[in-house]
Amino acid sequence: MKSRLVLFFLSLITLNGMAQFPGGGFGGGPRQDPKRGQVSGKVMNPEGQPAEFATVIVLKSEFDSTANATKEVVVKAQTTDMDGKFSFEGLPIMSPIKLKISSVGFKELEVPVQFDRPDPSLFSGMKPGQAPDMAVIQKIMAGFNKDLGELTLETDSQMLDGVTVKAAKALMEMDIDKKIFNVEKNIVTAGGTAVDVMRNIPSLQVDIDGNVKLRNAAPTLFIDGRPTTLTLEQIPADAIEKVEVITNPSAKYDASGSMAGILNLVLKKNRKSGFNGMVNIGADNYMGANTMTSLNLRQGKFNVSLMGMGNLMNRNTTGYSQRTSSIGGIDAMSYQDITSETKGMMGFGRLAIDYDLSSKTSFSIGGVMGGGNFNPYEDIMITNTINGVSSVSNRLSESSRQFRPKGLQLGFRQNFATEGEQLTMDFNYFGGTNGNDGIYTTNYLTDGGLITGTQIQKQIGEGQNRFMTFQTDYVKPLKNDGQFETGIRAQLNTLSNLNDNTLKPVGSDVYQDVTSASINFDSDNSVYAAYVSVSGKVGNAFNYKTGLRAESSFYTGQLLNTNESFSNSFPISLFPSIFLSKDLTDTDQLQMSVTRRVNRPNFFQLIPFVDYSDSLNITRGNADLVPEFTTSAELSYSKTIGTGTFLASAYFKHTNNLITQYLGQEVNPISGRLDLINTFINANSSDNYGVELTFTNKVTNWWDFTANANFYNSRINTENIESSIQSEPLWTAFGKLNNNFNLKNSWVIQLSGDYQGKTNVPVSQGRGFGPPSSAQSSSQGYIEPFYGVDIAVKKSFLKDNAGSLTLSANDIFRTRGNTQVSFGEGFSQTYYRLNNPQMIRLNFSLRFGHMDMKMFRRNSNPGAMEGMQMQ
Repeated sequence: MKSRLVLFFLSLITLNGMAQFPGGGFGGGPRQDPKRGQVSGKVMNPEGQPAEFATVIVLKSEFDSTANATKEVVVKAQTTDMDGKFSFEGLPIMSPIKLKISSVGFKELEVPVQFDRPDPSLFSGMKPGQAPDMAVIQKIMAGFNKDLGELTLETDSQMLDGVTVKAAKALMEMDIDKKIFNVEKNIVTAGGTAVDVMRNIPSLQVDIDGNVKLRNAAPTLFIDGRPTTLTLEQIPADAIEKVEVITNPSAKYDASGSMAGILNLVLKKNRKSGFNGMVNIGADNYMGANTMTSLNLRQGKFNVSLMGMGNLMNRNTTGYSQRTSSIGGIDAMSYQDITSETKGMMGFGRLAIDYDLSSKTSFSIGGVMGGGNFNPYEDIMITNTINGVSSVSNRLSESSRQFRPKGLQLGFRQNFATEGEQLTMDFNYFGGTNGNDGIYTTNYLTDGGLITGTQIQKQIGEGQNRFMTFQTDYVKPLKNDGQFETGIRAQLNTLSNLNDNTLKPVGSDVYQDVTSASINFDSDNSVYAAYVSVSGKVGNAFNYKTGLRAESSFYTGQLLNTNESFSNSFPISLFPSIFLSKDLTDTDQLQMSVTRRVNRPNFFQLIPFVDYSDSLNITRGNADLVPEFTTSAELSYSKTIGTGTFLASAYFKHTNNLITQYLGQEVNPISGRLDLINTFINANSSDNYGVELTFTNKVTNWWDFTANANFYNSRINTENIESSIQSEPLWTAFGKLNNNFNLKNSWVIQLSGDYQGKTNVPVSQGRGFGPPSSAQSSSQGYIEPFYGVDIAVKKSFLKDNAGSLTLSANDIFRTRGNTQVSFGEGFSQTYYRLNNPQMIRLNFSLRFGHMDMKMFRRNSNPGAMEGMQMQ
């Protein structure tokens, strides 16, 4: 070992002497330049903030004997990370090199680099074969390691007609397996929730209850790449940076879930140096209010961020329901006039700490906590006609629901010497408790409105859930811009529910326990998975990404009322995926993908329990359900046209054993007579296919827009269900248009609208909170056409436009009413609702912060970080 060190340093001394002569080398041959150099630094913008994703290129000069001239050759290149940092290893130490740093909106920066050559005097007095002293070795190696410190870019903005044009994120970005929509500039959603954001994302449809559909099916919701039990209404719009729409998830993602794909919400990460933050406050004309505060402190290797939000909401819904039926020789008609109001409040907070142990190793810890209380009130006037005899009743519902979510996130990231090689490990816990209580009073009336009798039903319930995931991923670069990726994942989910029902019948003063309407259970569900994925490039224009995922799952459940137990074990299944892309020209690209996914029945769908807690909407599970498997294929063509991007996609999905709701006639085990009961079935299959067109364009420096149109056909085959009435296959159109107008003096106007043609009820739309008799079967109904228009105006002011005021109006023509029509053996039903039309919101936002780096130098002592440790 010592002799190798001596030879190495003697070689360096020889090179040091011979480098004075161009072309010098051993024995007159070409000079060999050891690649031992290391260069690191941090790129900053003029405001003292890290320049994320700046391009850094290492160039060296070498003599081209063919051209008889010196030319520059690219040695290595990379982009800066979120902190503006870059680091190169294995650079030539004897050749002149320089860095070229560039970023959109800034002038190019050139930085020459010269490594310190070993001083021959360091080796004076050494005898042949003697190893250098360790201090000498360290001094020599230090000369090959250059830390350039902070490198500041200069702004390069151009003036066009008095308007300053600076770099901005594209509205839509394409990846090989997803579409990315940057939404942080969307002003229509200011002060709202993630539901409002989804209304402005191309491809997505949002119904009156806030249920999101992607190509007429409900996608799985992710936050920062991980599944969540949060709902869209519990996530503030102002916290979202971008939305990733993954219509055909690769093998890296869970194979289980909706056949519609994945929506991944990427939350804003405040990585600015110093202390800074933002405050949002707002209110709407329905007496709702919102507030959000985010604070960030970055010092040395630590980054601490805190976010808190609170919402007061008041949702008003009007509508009606009309059902006719003929069951067991009884002809009946029921008409309901519905008015409901939900008042509530919720809060959500997140504390996160990131620690960079080194330039390659980092840890993160984050905690979330929240809570909410909702108080729905509902007034339904019911007219029932049975065999020509009418009766009138008034049902009043007063209830309360509470939820207390909490979560913990732990992360570890290790980058290796090879650029792009990385190991990550994550642990996520999310859980919470919930409670509910309600009083349902039904007054039976005469034609003149007098009360002839009263029935009262009470419900008291509580529950909890725990959702844990363990995941580790390893990524290694391959040749030809390729990448090998593998990982393992375990998901554990526990649910419990206790619910008690009592009933005071007409003419009685005593509440009686109704065991048949009380569902008490415990449930455990686990999924284990592993995947491998390989991607790369063939030539200069063909990219591929292939993967294989293996999954198995288990569940157990117990009905506490009857001590009945249920369990099932789904064996290992394989889920391949393949993605191909071809650059036809510099502006044209073709992509193709094929994947396989699974949707396993959950505990609520399986338990053979008749839920009679709502006598107007009786449901039960089906223990005979089996998983559904979906094969999806998609072909996309994208073209850049000037400042615009056009995307056309053709897609097809086929599902075997589709799990869907089904409303049919059955003997009610409670009453002993025929009744309409909503359950779940495995339909033979379903097919979805269509064409989607998206176009984004910056027409001028003050106007940009995004247009989206989707034409699709969907059909569910229920021929395996006896006496079923088949829904006809239906071609449907869906369109959305968003316009942004950036005017003078920091004024911005956003105008958007959407249209939904007649369509089948979404496959994955389950029963939710809402008026009675709202259950619809996706295999037995459709939704009538509707449209809506939104507008918002924003004015920015104060220094650097730190303050802004936004006024927005949603559904300005009161046209987003939702009409669902369903039909089946012996019944037909129409159900209409309109929720919070013409909502007007006023929102104020203020950014603040101190970016003086001297503040950090004053605090750079070991004790300064003690107060930032999480207890």
